[in-house]
Amino acid sequence: MTRIRRGYIARRRRIKIRLFASTFRGTHSRLTRNTIQQKMRALSSAHRDRGRQKRNFRRLWITRINAAIREIGVSYSYSRSIHDLYKRQLLLNRKILAQIAISNTNCLYMISNQILK
Repeated sequence: MTRIRRGYIARRRRIKIRLFASTFRGTHSRLTRNTIQQKMRALSSAHRDRGRQKRNFRRLWITRINAAIREIGVSYSYSRSIHDLYKRQLLLNRKILAQIAISNTNCLYMISNQILK
């Protein structure tokens, strides 16, 4: 019987997986079965943590705005100020407000006074 040469498709697939897992440590970057498991785990963690990152940044912005509002000495809280922003239809999102709170506190003071009028 003659020898049958195997194709390269499986090898190409394994090389692709190995390139993805090349930065993993130890067995996770060398053995095919482990690299497949680690790849699935890494991709699921990345998917989950993208949402978590958005959540964490929003919490950070809210904390910064709240601290700046209380530091200014305006007599109301973060939730009241956001409510008043929406009532006045001032379209500033939390990210922009947090940047204003850090860089230019006087501008935030002017915005809060505008809300109170």
